[in-house]
Amino acid sequence: MNVPIGNLRNVQVLGIDAGGTMTDTFFVDASGDFVVGKAQSTPQNEAIGLINSSEDGLANWGMSLHDALAQLQTGVYSGTAMLNRVVQRKGLKCGLIVNRGMEDFHRMGRAVQSHLGYAYEDRIHLNTHRYDPPLVPRQLTRGVTERTDMMGVEVIPLREDTARAAARELIASDVEGIVISLLHSYKNPKSERRVRDIVLEEVAGSGKSIPVFASADYYPVRKETHRTNTTILEGYAAEPSRQTLNKISSAFKERGTKFDFRVMATHGGTISWKAKELARTIVSGPIGGVIGAKYLGEVLGYKNIACSDIGGTSFDVALITQGEMTIKNDPDMARLVLSLPLVAMDSVGAGAGSFIRLDPYTRAIKLGPDSAGYRVGVCWKDSGIETVSVSDCHVVLGYLNPDNFLGGAIKLERQRAVDAIKVQLADPLGLSVEDAAAGVIELLDSDLRDYLRSMISGKGYSPASFVCFSYGGAGPVHTYGYTEGLGFEDVIVPAWAAGFSAFGCAAADFEYRYDKSLDINMPTDAPEADKAKAAETLQAAWEELTHNVLEEFKLNGYSADQVTLQPGYRMQYRGQLNDLEIESPLPEAHTPGDWDVLTEAFNATYGRVYAASARSPELGYSVTGAIMRGTVPIPKPKIPKEPEEGEMPPEEAKTGTRKFYRKKKWVDAQLYKMEALRPGNRVTGPAIIESDATTFVVPDGFETWLDGHRLFHLREV
Repeated sequence: MNVPIGNLRNVQVLGIDAGGTMTDTFFVDASGDFVVGKAQSTPQNEAIGLINSSEDGLANWGMSLHDALAQLQTGVYSGTAMLNRVVQRKGLKCGLIVNRGMEDFHRMGRAVQSHLGYAYEDRIHLNTHRYDPPLVPRQLTRGVTERTDMMGVEVIPLREDTARAAARELIASDVEGIVISLLHSYKNPKSERRVRDIVLEEVAGSGKSIPVFASADYYPVRKETHRTNTTILEGYAAEPSRQTLNKISSAFKERGTKFDFRVMATHGGTISWKAKELARTIVSGPIGGVIGAKYLGEVLGYKNIACSDIGGTSFDVALITQGEMTIKNDPDMARLVLSLPLVAMDSVGAGAGSFIRLDPYTRAIKLGPDSAGYRVGVCWKDSGIETVSVSDCHVVLGYLNPDNFLGGAIKLERQRAVDAIKVQLADPLGLSVEDAAAGVIELLDSDLRDYLRSMISGKGYSPASFVCFSYGGAGPVHTYGYTEGLGFEDVIVPAWAAGFSAFGCAAADFEYRYDKSLDINMPTDAPEADKAKAAETLQAAWEELTHNVLEEFKLNGYSADQVTLQPGYRMQYRGQLNDLEIESPLPEAHTPGDWDVLTEAFNATYGRVYAASARSPELGYSVTGAIMRGTVPIPKPKIPKEPEEGEMPPEEAKTGTRKFYRKKKWVDAQLYKMEALRPGNRVTGPAIIESDATTFVVPDGFETWLDGHRLFHLREV
């Protein structure tokens, strides 16, 4: 975009996506203009990658990092470090206090945890199932005498001496955090909070500094395994991430910022890195892309969006239907069942950095799930790896310019990739190097295409009803492959696709959300008095959650009158297994009429998400949970709008040709510089559109045109 002189620009917002391979930054100025930066991730010290990426982006505006950071009003971080810590089981040493007799339930887990993340053929065979090591080992688990039943009635009062003994034993074991999770504490937290107070007394008496986490204070929701796993994450993984975020925040403050970073949360809002419930940010990176797609859809009028994000390690898919995201309340992550509100997404462990191997028995090509990450592939001589990756195939086939990876910051060597693919894939399969590499790309695209199709058809929709957004650093490289033949209404690649998740972070509101489980069951013909009681029960939960939300904002310097509150609830037809999250049309609920309004809002949403004919109001209604969200608005990026020009790209946009291999033949692909293309320009394949941050491949049989919002529209011809 045309930009004003650097020293006249007022930079307001910074969005960050610290992925396993690349770190993206997204700066927004006071007028809504934005710029994208990209650099390799630096897992050993994330602040280095963030600073490098920031300098890369700001160079496009002719600004120094110091000048920009001094102006910034807010910054939003998303990343994968916390999730990686859980996957690798490298968290802090925590102790766990449960009911006596239940000491093994965390170790045993739910049965589904034995095959989460497995391919179908491995799910159906018991001999392939396994349990990962528990987050808290059995020897650091203690039981206390107490029992509250499922209705919240105290059946066996707490024996306080057992709680003190448990606390002392765990403190003596040098734990770095103590988690408390008693049966049905979401119904009646009295005993659990008393255990918490006793543990805090013992910790204070020991002279040590050990954080204590009671599930009733963090996640007062049903399902013991889910609730316990999630509360453990607060001590096991969130505390180390808090330290990392503190380092990042400090590094930026040393360079001139005056704010505390916010973090993208699983429910789609952002929270402070100092927030109590930091485990809500366990999967923040991919969420940013979905929020960005929703924001872009709202601005441009797209209602049904298939979000597809390819990075170095994974392919992430989410659906937005009728402008609404689906929120899961019991997601799984890192082979753990959790109690977190999570934007519904599915992931395949296949990305541009995925390693490629041959099955030793079937000789079939296996992709991932491990990845080269920031080390790219064998084609980078300093990578230190020997197993070929998808990126090596990209270089061999002519998709990527070896001299322009990250704008030339890293030089790739095609011959290294050719030699490695020949030995590891081509010779064992009896293929040429080109055909072996092309086979890998075709297999990856086919897997992703089938996955995307099944996601949409599983919801009862056709791809023809959806616009597909393709983004991520590697998204534009594969867009044609995984959308071919699906018949989407439109396929869109934003010019800023490489930083799209960071763009989503910059577009996300400052939002806190609290949830509470409820059990309200109401037949259709319920008396008015029962409806009023149900409404009051929900209202009481909203008031409790409102207090929690406002307390979090108070810690960040916002008063109650600055916060916009939005109550919500989870409802289902009685007898169903799955509920829907509904944004309440009412600020409060007290009367039978209010109850009727809430059920009608559910019916309307149910008809949009599934189908009007699937609604079953005759079954009655169940409210399974209360939700309270509080938001404070922030400046958002402005979607570019430039006048369209002619279809013919300007000559200065053309940068030559490169050999490109597809369908068993080499062709000359016309090369274009992405930034030099003008709105209205049309490009027919074979062509490759390059920028420093990403590469957009338009093969034979496809064409793309650039609109005034700098969105590329891809279609088959």
